[in-house]
Amino acid sequence: MGHLYYGMTPEPMSIPDRLLAHLKVVVATKLRRNESFTLSWTHVDGTPGRSTLWLQPAIALRFVFDGAEPEHLNAQTLKEMADMANSSAGLIVALDVEIPATSAPARTPSPAARRTTLRSAA
Repeated sequence: MGHLYYGMTPEPMSIPDRLLAHLKVVVATKLRRNESFTLSWTHVDGTPGRSTLWLQPAIALRFVFDGAEPEHLNAQTLKEMADMANSSAGLIVALDVEIPATSAPARTPSPAARRTTLRSAA
């Protein structure tokens, strides 16, 4: 279970590492573009209700992962999360939903291998 620290609040938001890895990519992309947006979730720790954060580049943000190895990212999940973050409703995450697995990233062929493949296709 990873943690998201936002602003000066000492209590982090607990998030499964796999979801946190996807969040990190979407949030970093939006903030790098100086785009503010909301991040919302329903409480799963027994506390009733839901929470929303207003994410903006000027506020400190830290992602802490429990595992040392990076998670494999699911491209479809990233696209869906980015689309949500771009909407007026903002990014809404379900902390208790498992993100579908994805295969290991494919290796990019070397330039020489690409040239050979292109020649043999002609």
